[in-house]
Amino acid sequence: MSSTSIPVELSSGGFWSDVRLALRGTSQDYTTLGLNRAIFLLAVPMVLEMAMESLFAVVDSYFVASLGRDSIAAVGLSEAILAIVYAAALGLAAGTTATVSRRIGEKHPEAASEAAFQAILLGIGVSIIVGTAGVIWGNDLLRLMGASPGIIHAGGRYTVCLLGGVGTIFLLFLINAVFRGAGDPIMAMRTLWLANLLNILLNPCLIFGLGPFPRLGVLGSAVGTTVSRGVGVLFAAWFLIRGSGHLRLGVEHLRVDIKVMLSILRLSAGAALQSMITIASWVGLSRMNATFGSAAIAGYTLAIRTVIFVILPAAGLCNAAATLVGQNLGANKPDRAEQAVWRAGFYNAIFLGFVTVVFWLFAPLIMRIFTDDAPVIAVGATCMRTVSLAYPFLAYGMVMEQSFNGAGDTTTPIYINLLCYWAFQLPLAWWLSHGAGTGPKGIYISIAAGESLLAVVASLLFKRGKWKLKQV
Repeated sequence: MSSTSIPVELSSGGFWSDVRLALRGTSQDYTTLGLNRAIFLLAVPMVLEMAMESLFAVVDSYFVASLGRDSIAAVGLSEAILAIVYAAALGLAAGTTATVSRRIGEKHPEAASEAAFQAILLGIGVSIIVGTAGVIWGNDLLRLMGASPGIIHAGGRYTVCLLGGVGTIFLLFLINAVFRGAGDPIMAMRTLWLANLLNILLNPCLIFGLGPFPRLGVLGSAVGTTVSRGVGVLFAAWFLIRGSGHLRLGVEHLRVDIKVMLSILRLSAGAALQSMITIASWVGLSRMNATFGSAAIAGYTLAIRTVIFVILPAAGLCNAAATLVGQNLGANKPDRAEQAVWRAGFYNAIFLGFVTVVFWLFAPLIMRIFTDDAPVIAVGATCMRTVSLAYPFLAYGMVMEQSFNGAGDTTTPIYINLLCYWAFQLPLAWWLSHGAGTGPKGIYISIAAGESLLAVVASLLFKRGKWKLKQV
């Protein structure tokens, strides 16, 4: 179906009635509901959920920015390291969503609950390994990223704290992936709203020592974020046990099922690898950018965090498409699954196209929210404007890749990412920034070019339809 043919379906209560329903939560069957309405009811809480996830980084940047360039740079390099953790967590989450949504589409909620518990067990195991390694080698990892002694002194404990608390990241991602796959995105949204509210309150208190809290500097940001995520995990786990609209985790599901665990791991490995390819490219770009000094690092850090702030809400539409793909394939409705993806891509392009206009008009003003350092503002504004040129293309690329994952085809995005990021984006970034002498701007151009190429390749492969044949 063409992405430009978008029929409108309204509920009897109209637009605002559906907004209230989306925010209240619903147990409707998304495989039979009108398609535009199904996308809407899933996307509203998912967009708000991802907006809250992106707010973690923005809040940290806002408060840490007042501590100086070295602290900002330490946060930026730490995030580049932590991105590998996010890749693994996103991989497990993608495998979990694909499995749970397929079982829900098949009308087997008990099997969905069993899969949810196996995914959580996997997350706990990976967290122990990664967290231990992070505590031991956190400062060494900063050094490998090109951090100066001043940056390590300012942010070494920040890095160690965040890496040591990765269990909160894994479990938050996984439990929310269960809710999304089951068609209960409102619970994931509420979890991140709670975690972010605590993060906004704790960060300034722990960074600046307000009231009875100790003054921890940049370390306070890591402590506040980790504690806030931990509370979010407990909140989500409580509702998972109590039962949501489509799924409940009971005592009868608390057993080890190696077959189900291996199935999730197989899907997750592909999704994690594709994320790691993407993240490794971002780490490489950060490493290239680090050669241009602390102003370049700080400006790039603030700009990319702002970029993520708007991209992650767009990822809410991608997650809605992935859920609909999984559930409709489970219900043996592959054509409906395809229609959902093209429509979600169209809506995403409208949203990100608007963001492009905003960035081009107001990038310096947005940067001044975080800092009054003129060189940092100039770097950040250039980065935001350049990268946003790819947004209308990126909108489709994001939806397509996530939809492959929702169908259980986690292999195709691996090849797409290898081609577009490693074979194209990274060499182009190095040549433009160092060979052609454009400096950091060459890196930003390569980001826009790589994302545009990915959208074209992913769309062409999606139209071939082989993803419809995947078994989960």
